[in-house]
Amino acid sequence: MNEQQRMKIHPGKSGTVRAAIIGMGNWGLNLVNHVQGKSDVIRFVAGATRTPAKAGEFSRKHDIPIQPSFEAVLADPSIDAVVLATPHSVHTEQIVAAARAGKHVFTEKPLGLTLEDSAAAVAACAEHKVTLAVGYNWRFQPALQEIARMLADGRLGKLLHIEGNFCGPSVYRFGRDHWRQDRDEGPGGGMTGRGVHVVDAMLYLAGAIDSVYAQSFRLAQDFGIDDTTSMLFRFKGGATGYLGTIIASAETWRMQVFGSKGWVEVGDVEHLTTWQMKVCYLDPANVFVKQKPQVVAFDTISTERAELEHFARAIQAGQALAVPGGDEVHNVAVLDAIVDSARKGAAVSVPT
Repeated sequence: MNEQQRMKIHPGKSGTVRAAIIGMGNWGLNLVNHVQGKSDVIRFVAGATRTPAKAGEFSRKHDIPIQPSFEAVLADPSIDAVVLATPHSVHTEQIVAAARAGKHVFTEKPLGLTLEDSAAAVAACAEHKVTLAVGYNWRFQPALQEIARMLADGRLGKLLHIEGNFCGPSVYRFGRDHWRQDRDEGPGGGMTGRGVHVVDAMLYLAGAIDSVYAQSFRLAQDFGIDDTTSMLFRFKGGATGYLGTIIASAETWRMQVFGSKGWVEVGDVEHLTTWQMKVCYLDPANVFVKQKPQVVAFDTISTERAELEHFARAIQAGQALAVPGGDEVHNVAVLDAIVDSARKGAAVSVPT
């Protein structure tokens, strides 16, 4: 752990963290539903949305008064933290504003759309000593945590390769004028909303990415963001990787990790349920025998509640989460490199 990661932020309150949900669309309401009345460490006490009439019934049901603006939330001393479920392009400016107001910040992924803006947002939180967290809920999946242990303790052997996809009919869900169809909001097509989850899981397991080769196209419709994007990675540790995001097809996701002693795979249609995983080891005494994989199940959890409670406990402990030079910023550097590589048609190094 480096000095930046040991940095202490200003102490949180010992009681429940009082949060405001910013952006009350489907995902913002989903985050609220997973903790409101179910968590002892965080609860939502306010909200802000561009369309308050649509959220009126929900706000009354959950006792969440809607503030007139994001600025009004930041000015309210009874609010400890903000949770951003807003369009991608406004994340970094909202993070900086919240940090300057002394509010802790949980932002949905991606942290930002450019490396420069994302690094500045993380630096602002460090300067003002507030906790910043990014919504990569896959890290709270017991299966992914077990895969990390399997690599650490040698059960999988040396890490050789990781491949994954995260696909679905995203481009068909939103009309021509929706912000999610804006190419500036979705650089790299499905990478921005979906693929960054898989990249984060890869960073968790394999460390930093050294170089990227990408291709990205809009094939299914005559408007909107790219729907077919694929990438090759080389990790600094030597392993290789592949990722595909096809967002004009049926729903599916998958990640398979290959080691020198075996492989492990996770994947399904729904990614917010608690994952099962398949594990297959080779028999070094008889490599000609094709081994059958075993299925491993885990106790059910809510990854949304887990990530928000992790954020709240970090506030209470005065602990930094997203820090300068951390994985959250590196993930945006990878996204930048993917967009650059697809534009150039050549491999691109990822800055560290």
